[in-house]
Amino acid sequence: MKNNNRVCEILGIKYPIVQAAMNWITDANMVAAVSNAGGMGVLGHNAGPKMVGSKRINTEERIRNELLKIKSLTDKPFAVNIILPEEGMNDNSFYVRTTLDKAFEEEVRYFVSVGKVNRKVFKEIKDRGGILIHRELNPTPEAAKKAEEAGADIIIATGYDEGGVIPQRSIGTFSIVPTIVDAVDIPVMATGGINDIRGVRAAFALGAEGVYVGTRFIVSEECPASYVTKQEIIRSKGADILLVSSTQRSIPNKAAQEFGNLYRNGMPSDEVDKRISESGGVRFGMLEGKMDEGIVSVNTAIDLITEVKSCEAIVKELMADFIK
Repeated sequence: MKNNNRVCEILGIKYPIVQAAMNWITDANMVAAVSNAGGMGVLGHNAGPKMVGSKRINTEERIRNELLKIKSLTDKPFAVNIILPEEGMNDNSFYVRTTLDKAFEEEVRYFVSVGKVNRKVFKEIKDRGGILIHRELNPTPEAAKKAEEAGADIIIATGYDEGGVIPQRSIGTFSIVPTIVDAVDIPVMATGGINDIRGVRAAFALGAEGVYVGTRFIVSEECPASYVTKQEIIRSKGADILLVSSTQRSIPNKAAQEFGNLYRNGMPSDEVDKRISESGGVRFGMLEGKMDEGIVSVNTAIDLITEVKSCEAIVKELMADFIK
């Protein structure tokens, strides 16, 4: 494999690996660690502490504080995650608007957008000279072409093997990646179950020019996820994973078993997702390690994760073919 691929050229990074924008469990330390290792770190949704001592930190301050800290820890490229509102809807909002505004104020150049294409948001980012990596939650060739036409610089092809919010079509990484690669002219990154160098090699064999990695980075020294959460991921196996709704899966802790039972017994998926959200499910399970209260969302290849390593060690392990 060659170092001078299009993902590296577009993003200005050494290795074609981007850390996924995971809810609650990214922060400035983790983002900077991945970027300093030669990949690209991404600041995800709900990053940074809500409280400092007895003082509550509002959303604007949290985002700005994390961006300033990243810039103090690295001079390498990094990205910010934008969860796209549907076209025609209010810009979702306060959080999307605040994230964009703070990112522009701090001269962030790289963005990872998630969801259906929103031309208004795309145009705003591109008009400010931004570079846009786009991930459709339910990827199709048609959606990839639409994103390319709207200005995306890189497409992420998401396989059903992934952690986080899983696609509603059960199309695995091996199937979706070449389909998306064939549909567009811009480079494609693969995501879903890539936890070791074999997954990276497979992705490139399918035509991907980079990898977008989430679960493996959860079990890193710099990830703010709970120590308990990391050890539970190491202990669990892919065969143990439960669907807790049509959009989420988890290792089989107490909370996941309870939510999974509701789903299997006929509760609509969106109602289960609502209960998970209202109970603090992802935050409790992923960030705080409360296994009785929260879910732990992972990809299906967790058998390959056997120890906590630094982000630098993970990048070097996955990118070994690119290291001279």
